[in-house]
Formats: sequence, C-alpha cells, structure tokens
Amino acid sequence: MKASAIQGPTTIGVFSASSPISATVPVRYERGKHFLEGKGYTVQNGLLYGKQDGYRSGSIQDRAREFNELLYQEDVPILMASIGGMNTNSILPYLDYEYLKQHPKIIVGYSDSTALLLAIYAKTGLVTFYGPALAASFGEFPPFVDWTFARFEEMITGSIAIPHRLEQPAVWTDEFIPWDQQNHSKTAHANEWVCVQPGVCQGRLIGGNLNTMEGIFGTPYMPKLQKGDILLLEDSLKDASTIERSFSLLKLAGVFDIVSGIILGKHEQFDDCGTGRAPYEILLEVIGDCPIPILAQFDCCHTHPMLTLPIGCCVQLDATNRTVTLLEAPVAFLS
Repeated sequence: MKASAIQGPTTIGVFSASSPISATVPVRYERGKHFLEGKGYTVQNGLLYGKQDGYRSGSIQDRAREFNELLYQEDVPILMASIGGMNTNSILPYLDYEYLKQHPKIIVGYSDSTALLLAIYAKTGLVTFYGPALAASFGEFPPFVDWTFARFEEMITGSIAIPHRLEQPAVWTDEFIPWDQQNHSKTAHANEWVCVQPGVCQGRLIGGNLNTMEGIFGTPYMPKLQKGDILLLEDSLKDASTIERSFSLLKLAGVFDIVSGIILGKHEQFDDCGTGRAPYEILLEVIGDCPIPILAQFDCCHTHPMLTLPIGCCVQLDATNRTVTLLEAPVAFLS
C-alpha cells in the first residue's frame, strides 16, 4: 500500500514522538519550519509543540494522541517527525493503524522514528519513508539542507522515473556544532560510498536505525524479515564496543542468513575506541563467512545531507559498482 503522490506544496503535520526539540532548541525547530514554508509548504505544529515533560515531549498517551490527531486531519497528507529521541516505541500500541489503512499518508522521519515507520509498515503494509525530520534535517544550513530537500520532494511527488538510481551527494558532514549556537554551514568533506563486499542483489528494503530496532526486535511491530530482503542499517554517536554488540545481535538472530544484502549508513561522530576501525570493518568481522553484498558510508543516516528511502519498496543493490536503484514507485498516482 502506498500514499498518493503529492501534487505541489501542501500541509506537513509535525509530531514529536519522543524528544521535545521544539521546547529545548526552538531556534532549530523554527529554522526548519521557515525553510519548508519558504518552499511553499504549510507546516502545522502538533499538539505538543513547545511542550516538555523532562526527557520527552509528553506522556506516552499524549504523544500517541498528537500523532493520531494529525492523522485524522484530511487536509494533512504528510506527517513528519520533528526529531528522534529514545522512546518512540512506547507509543506504538496506541496508534490508529486501522484508520491509516483506510487513509494512507506519507509518514517520514529517521533515527528513533524507525520504530514508528517499521511498526506502521508491519501493521498496515503502508510504505513509509526513512528520511528527513523537521528540526534535525531542515534546520540545517545550505548546501546540505537544499540537497536533502530535493531528494525528499522527488520521492513524495513521484517525479522520478523508475528505475531510479539514487544519487550520491558530492559532499557530506558530521561536524558537531551545538544547535543553539550554530549560525553557519558545517565543514564539507568529499564523499564516496564504499564497497565492503561485492555483489548484486535486489529485494524489499527494510531497516533504519539499529539502536532503535533493538527496542522493537522480536515484537509484532517489527516487520518479519523475508528471504532476500535488503537491510538498511545506520546509527549515531555510538562506540566500537556498542556497535559490535548490535551487529552481533543480528548475527545471533540469524538475520544475516535471511537478507540478500546490507546498506550501511555513515555513522555520525563514531568513537572507534582507539582501534582505528570503521563500523563496516566491525560488521565484516561479525558477519564472518557470509558473502552477501555490503555497501557502506551510505547517505541515509544522521549525517548531512540525507537521502529519502521508501521502506517496503523493492531496490537493487550493486555493491560492486556502489549503486542503489529504486525499482518501484514509492507513491501511488490517481488515475
């Protein structure tokens, strides 16, 4: 199931399923809102705009209510996360999946929103979008924010021809500047995706933030992996020991025996614990004798800029030539 393609700028409803970014760093939130409004979109704040309940934007029930209330509004075809956090999985039992089945919408976010995106796909079959969040992504400065927006808009409008080879951005950054102090663009680095293990495969794209998936793994809110799936993995601000443990969880659960390939995103501010090893080198050790194609340093993660990927759509991974190609339209077109 797919949401309808967006025909020109429309209304984006913003939810805060975990962190209270509109209260803690309002300058970042408002910059993201202003950017989208400058592109012609109307941004509708959720019920928890400006609210804070300690480490979160509101109680579990309040956060679920905010999402559902935006869902029920017929003139809001896009629901976008304001940011991630740590506790989106708490609201999953209270979302109105039955309504969403009858009224499919574009749902987009990343990081902790992985829990919501995968739960919706598991419960409804609706293609969701691993992509930008209002504050975290659109509160960034050019040139990164412009590239992220262009890749997001082409996905939701269906303006791409299928098959569509995803574009590798020329530059990227994970420079840390406190959000309440940032007033300029970050330092750019030359970009290159990395072939870790060669090969070509195609299958359904599933995944997102690995740390977040650990909070729903083995539950009805995690889509059941199918033979041949292509697994998207990314993480942020972790160290080598944590990443080894997370990769090993997938190994012990038999995930690497099911999937046909892996797309590993760049790891923002990775701490190698003095080993000099990159996350993909740790992954290679954990996987062992499993010769599936692996492409690393991919730009659908916490770094800037960011691609938008449709969870549940069929893609081709050519790790040898370092390409990812979308094989089906991510949105539906009205006849």
